[in-house]
Amino acid sequence: MLAIVRIALSRPYTFIVAALLIFLIGTLAALRMPVDIFPSINIPIIGVAWQYQGLPPDDMAGRIITPFERALTTTVNDIEHIEANSYTTFGIVKIFFHPSVNIATANAQVTAISQTLLKQMPPGATPPLVVNYSASTVPVIQLALSGTGLTEQNLADLGMNFVRPRLVTVQGAGIPWPFGGKTPQVMYDLDTAALQSRGLTGLDVANALAAQNLITPVGTEKIGDYEYTVNLNSAPSKISELADLPIKSVGGAMVYMRDVAQVHNGAAVQVNVVHVDGNRSVLLSVFKNGTTSTLDIVSGIKKMLQIIKPSLPDSLDIKPIGDQSLFVRASIEGVIREGVIAAALTSLMILLFLGSWRSTLIVTTSIPLSILGAIAALSAIGETLNIMTLGGLALAVGILVDEATVTIESINYHLEQGKEVETAILDGASQIVVPAFVSLLCICIVFIPMFFLS
Repeated sequence: MLAIVRIALSRPYTFIVAALLIFLIGTLAALRMPVDIFPSINIPIIGVAWQYQGLPPDDMAGRIITPFERALTTTVNDIEHIEANSYTTFGIVKIFFHPSVNIATANAQVTAISQTLLKQMPPGATPPLVVNYSASTVPVIQLALSGTGLTEQNLADLGMNFVRPRLVTVQGAGIPWPFGGKTPQVMYDLDTAALQSRGLTGLDVANALAAQNLITPVGTEKIGDYEYTVNLNSAPSKISELADLPIKSVGGAMVYMRDVAQVHNGAAVQVNVVHVDGNRSVLLSVFKNGTTSTLDIVSGIKKMLQIIKPSLPDSLDIKPIGDQSLFVRASIEGVIREGVIAAALTSLMILLFLGSWRSTLIVTTSIPLSILGAIAALSAIGETLNIMTLGGLALAVGILVDEATVTIESINYHLEQGKEVETAILDGASQIVVPAFVSLLCICIVFIPMFFLS
């Protein structure tokens, strides 16, 4: 440490340039570093969701999930442990990997074995949904959709087909399907009495619908100088036309869909309900993907909402809730505020008791430069500005105040003894270097057990 002091005294302009360099690099690093809620927790997880409509949990576990788990342990590398839950229709498998895993390779292996096992699954099984996420994946903001005169079906349709497609274009934003609301579906409400009177069953209706509601691409037909696209009317384009589909001839009379069922625009069975301010709503959760700053994602979502607002119904109200950027901004403002207060009070104390404007200037510049240097180092090793790192910086401000005050006071004491400036600086620094270093070690040793936490 004394060697650094000697070099600084012999080459003052070098250290002035170094201070300016720290200021520039630290400021650029602070502006460009990703800002998150939590630090990156390196616990890579792949979630696999199997779906087989109507399959009970015991069959889901025995026929789909268990064979899949057995295959995973022999074909996928670096698995730490596997968790699985079976429900009616759904089976959820969470695959936890060791931190050293290549998650791209693991994802490819999981996808490959999932496709291979499809032939061994019950007939009609569909490929699973494979999702990558980590332990630090949390919603950065949520959007509640509501509005006077809008039904849950309207809200779900607006959220899925109008709001979500525009919001996913924000860099770093990942948005799953909306929670709550009702999914639009064309419904056939069968009249069982009408079916029985004609000797028909629900299977006859389903077979007729499957046979006559077909999408058949035909191609084109060249007539003269023009080539026309040919479309068949094999798939009705209106709900009223679905009611006109024939089912079967009974007693010489054709039975149509409208005779045994009411066809209307309805909704699928609702599986989740969202309440906001006591009213049923639809919820869009925005997750953070990649290295984009949380503040940038939230800001981008809010700007995009203003852009798409004119194209949405006037009665639609989109209310941001659970905005995690508030906590991040509060942490940043707290560090800045504490740093400014610490530098101001320390400078004022030195100015009042030592009466030296030069010492005051040194302390005023050293504390911000130290913080900017720490931010530049964090950026260099790939860290982010989050609640943990910002809390550490806030704690370091107190240590900087102590060190600056003791060092300046020690140097000033030797100056009052009539020594030359350089001699006073060297003697003052040598006098406090060992106690200051031991004091710093005593503070650091408290945090050593943190490095052994799993």
